[in-house]
Amino acid sequence: MIAVKSEEEIALLRESCRIVKECLEFVGSRIRAGMTTKEVDELVYNFIKASGAEPSCLGYCGYPASACVSVNETVVHGIPDDETVLREGDIVSVDLCAYKNGFHGDGARTYCIGEVSAEKKRLVKVTEECFFKGIEGLKAGTPLYDIGYKVQQYAESNGFSVIRSYTGHGIGREMHEDPAVPNYGRRGTGPRLPANCVICIEPMIAAGTWRVRVLDDGWTAVTLDKKPAAHYENTVVVREDGVEILTL
Repeated sequence: MIAVKSEEEIALLRESCRIVKECLEFVGSRIRAGMTTKEVDELVYNFIKASGAEPSCLGYCGYPASACVSVNETVVHGIPDDETVLREGDIVSVDLCAYKNGFHGDGARTYCIGEVSAEKKRLVKVTEECFFKGIEGLKAGTPLYDIGYKVQQYAESNGFSVIRSYTGHGIGREMHEDPAVPNYGRRGTGPRLPANCVICIEPMIAAGTWRVRVLDDGWTAVTLDKKPAAHYENTVVVREDGVEILTL
């Protein structure tokens, strides 16, 4: 069942999402070669706490960090540690959530560390563009899988592939709510989205195969061919006449 939020609930969600937006901007201003992924996670933890919120990811289903920090071929759920050092030419996805006033906000960005290859730079750019393609024409009454159809068409037209194993999701009092929001699909199918539902749309796009495997830690998902992947996510409210992006 797709939950509809009241304007009061959306106002509280807007505050959590503002913190996510500002935290992602802060990380983008500080992330650099020579940092460990653990140091990136510490930036996230300290920023969210200083904002009067809690990092939703910390302890979620046993997850041990405040953010997912995924380098190069890691698609999602990279666990920060003291051993993984960011290097010139890496791309790094940071996915984080903040919890405040009973509601979660969620967002992700992929950052280029120094000078990266032309392929990686284009991958990051196209992944962000996939999000905006996905919300084109999105409003109350849109079939859910129209979003994924548009994301998939744009990614594949640029020579990239769409990760199938992970999806976007609804969000609110829980970090993950109905519906699942895949980044692929058939136009005109799926439930029609009601006004004032809140969803996270998060293209995860790979330079090579869309197939992934999960490492022995039970979290880290990497591309099967070890080619790079990028991730871009925003929390949005579906309105009668369009969308409101809460994390921009």
